[in-house]
Amino acid sequence: MQVRSGVFDPEDLSVLGKIYDEVVATLPASMRTPVNRTEIAKLVLGRIAAGEAELVLLRRLMVAIASVA
Repeated sequence: MQVRSGVFDPEDLSVLGKIYDEVVATLPASMRTPVNRTEIAKLVLGRIAAGEAELVLLRRLMVAIASVA
């Protein structure tokens, strides 16, 4: 996944969208607020520069947090 001037390829957007959707789906309904959704989107986008491995770790972390909440 390469970022050039904040522009993503359609394939990359698809992957990012799936990650975002998966993370949001793990949250209890009461935590699926607009604020939480925005923060999750920021986390996903913020980890792109660190690479795909970071996105996998982020997904695992969010699933783990949601299972405790």
